[in-house]
Amino acid sequence: MRKFLLLVFLLGGFAAFSQTTVTGTVIDSESNDPLVGANVVETGTTNGAITDFDGNFTLETSAKTGTLTISYIGYTIEKVPFKNANGAANLGTVKITVDSDALEEVVIVGKGIIDLAKDRQTPIAVSTITSAEIQAKAIGNVEFPEAIKSTPSVYVSNQAGGFGDSQMFLRGFDQTNTAFLLNGQPINGMEDGKMYWSNWSGMSDVANAVQVQRGLGSSKLAISSVGGTVNIISRAAGRKEGGFARFMTGNDSYFKGTMSYDSGLKGKWAYSFLIDHWQAHRKYSDGTAGQGQNYFIGIGYVPNDKHSLNFLLTGAPQWHDQNFSKSLEDYTQYGKRYNNNSGFLDGERYTTRRNYYHKPIINLNWDWTISDKTNLSSVAYASFGRGGGTGPAGSSRNLIRESDGDINFNTIIDNNIAGAENGIGSYGSGSLVRRMSVNNHNWYGFLTNLESAVSDNFTFNLGVDARLYKGSHWYQMNNLLGLQGYADNYGYGDQRDSDYVISETFEANPWAALFNSADEGQRFNYDYSEFINYIGGFGQAEYKTDNFSAFVQGAVSTQSYQREGRAQGTEVEGVNGLGKSDKVNKLGYNVKGGMGYTFIENNTIFANAGYYSRQPFLDNIFTDIRNSNYILEGENEIDNEEILGLEVGYRLRAGAFSLDLNGYYTSWGNRFLSGSFIEGDPAATNPIEQKDRYQRFTDITQVHKGFEFEGKYRYSSAFMLRAFGSIGNWKYEGETPFQTRENDTNLLLEEGTVNLNGTKVGNAPQTSFGFGFKYNIFGGLSVDADYNIYTDLYGFVDAEDVVDASIAGVVYQAERLPAYSVLDAGITYKFDFGGNDFTIRGNCYNATNEMYLSQKDSYGYFYGNGRTWNASVRYDF
Repeated sequence: MRKFLLLVFLLGGFAAFSQTTVTGTVIDSESNDPLVGANVVETGTTNGAITDFDGNFTLETSAKTGTLTISYIGYTIEKVPFKNANGAANLGTVKITVDSDALEEVVIVGKGIIDLAKDRQTPIAVSTITSAEIQAKAIGNVEFPEAIKSTPSVYVSNQAGGFGDSQMFLRGFDQTNTAFLLNGQPINGMEDGKMYWSNWSGMSDVANAVQVQRGLGSSKLAISSVGGTVNIISRAAGRKEGGFARFMTGNDSYFKGTMSYDSGLKGKWAYSFLIDHWQAHRKYSDGTAGQGQNYFIGIGYVPNDKHSLNFLLTGAPQWHDQNFSKSLEDYTQYGKRYNNNSGFLDGERYTTRRNYYHKPIINLNWDWTISDKTNLSSVAYASFGRGGGTGPAGSSRNLIRESDGDINFNTIIDNNIAGAENGIGSYGSGSLVRRMSVNNHNWYGFLTNLESAVSDNFTFNLGVDARLYKGSHWYQMNNLLGLQGYADNYGYGDQRDSDYVISETFEANPWAALFNSADEGQRFNYDYSEFINYIGGFGQAEYKTDNFSAFVQGAVSTQSYQREGRAQGTEVEGVNGLGKSDKVNKLGYNVKGGMGYTFIENNTIFANAGYYSRQPFLDNIFTDIRNSNYILEGENEIDNEEILGLEVGYRLRAGAFSLDLNGYYTSWGNRFLSGSFIEGDPAATNPIEQKDRYQRFTDITQVHKGFEFEGKYRYSSAFMLRAFGSIGNWKYEGETPFQTRENDTNLLLEEGTVNLNGTKVGNAPQTSFGFGFKYNIFGGLSVDADYNIYTDLYGFVDAEDVVDASIAGVVYQAERLPAYSVLDAGITYKFDFGGNDFTIRGNCYNATNEMYLSQKDSYGYFYGNGRTWNASVRYDF
């Protein structure tokens, strides 16, 4: 017994002699805040400790030298070496960095509604952009999609159109075929699937993160995710007290001021608000002035550890003047900033085209933790869009230009007055006025998801998605340009006298649009509403082990469409535009499944497949949505689009290095496409009626296939390097029937079949590469840059040109635009000021001032922005 006790004593002594007391402090590398509850483990053992409220830790190690593994949810894992010095080792301050692929720290509410890739074990092709990146690179006089342009297969174009007029493409599919979600709820337009970024300009200020899920994605809803899903996660009522004030300036007199405050969770309640104002005399091109505000209100209520509620109200009222595409000859003659919509009125810049809109959105989230294994998340939401766009109405013969291409509005006024009779103008008298196309909507929705872990290996989800929508559209008068009234009964037939006079005018202002619009007697050209009711159910089941996972998803939905007209409109097949149309119902569904396998630690391969039967957009159901209740039926009926998606991938996570490789194949069949064109001299045609002919393709197939990669290497907490790229092959496939019809009468002019096999899909580059870095020089001074290269970019595939080429016996090929590259750079200096952070940030976009063509549409070309910049100061408290 004495020998045994002696042996225990000796072994204990050796163990004590070999131990090292390691101390240190773990902090956030960006904010320098201490991280409470970070795990500190002696690498290769289960020996560990947890940081305290000041981020401090003390750990007795079993060895004199070694490494510590430091981890914290939402942050990269750091391995820090230690060495015994007289029995102790002080590591000082250890900075760890937010992991751009981890979102746990930003999702405060709606955890079951927001379909993030991290919530499912089976991998998908995904990239994540954090709030820090958005705040640094996509605030101010840039578009919100700019935050995500440096990810594989993402392309952002038309930035020179005006504030909020950019377009985003994902794997070659436009915004109508990419699903955009805000906190899990769909925000694409229900009528046509479009996204207008001017309506969502406030997202840069209130987004906590954006996750780009390419291809099939992880969303369980039956939505338009042909190219992929972009999930925007907004801030909620903050659980930590604090706020910030920021001022920003930029090129062309841009300025922006922002104030934000979070109360923190006080007892059971938390409050947050943000207010913002911006304005500029132009974005980059001439005649692109803009002004807007942004507001956010969040109220959180946490009665206990089972329930959490959050109320959110946000909106971004704005107006901005617009720049459209034009011919290369116009750019050559008038310069790259030329805007043919713009000119001068009484010495002030004025334009025919202005967009104005206010789209407040309200939602109420409820998270209920039913048990350790089951939770229910629900959201009820509503949005009330009010606004539209201005444009010319009347005779284009009176569109007078100066030698520099600018419109002379003073001369237009003089001509209007001279040609008017008793101050009343008309198309026949050569008058030209500025009208407003009003696009109002009320949208209500409810989304709920029940998630339950049946066992450690098996989970399932069940949910419901319901939406009610009413959109209303009409013309009203904005500026009579010297007239007392404008005689126009177009679209109203015998409802009005032939010389009916429009005399009331309304402001193109987002705040005025909320409360003031024309009554039915002062509307003209068209006046109708659209009704869409949607209800769907969805479910998902996933099985996972330590190295294997598999899932299956399914959704089914029914959608009804109906039109109600208040103007007589154009009669088609005996049906005019008055009253309610018949109601059309369409059933849609999707099914997805996939598997993932980790064959070596941190090395995972996966494969996913999915099939969608997607209902058509409402605007495609009716032959002439503005003017008639006639529904396409019989052999012309628009069927569901059929989408097949396949993808495979490889994912590596090895400490400081990550790599994602993805291959994909998407077939988009039974696609409907129409395009209008003008025959004859457009100058001799009433601008209201400048769509004399249109062609309709009823069975187009697009096949998109390609390869993507994205790699990141964090050399140290001070230096991060990333590279990304995509190579695509996107083509139309097979033959499709077509018809050419008279726009006014719907009279069939010609029909046949065209061959599209091998025609390249346009509007987005099929090959793109890029790289970026961030380097912390010293203290709070850091620099970063992103360099993007684009090639294999083709122009718009024009319906008329396709038909002409097919008749000539050749396969149409869109114009190939020149390759180009863009360099964006930024610098940040953060320092302590009165115990709080003070941050100075500067950005230079297109630093080399490269002039490039970013897109070609059916009317002409878009040049990208030249060199632009912004700079900001921000104080956090």
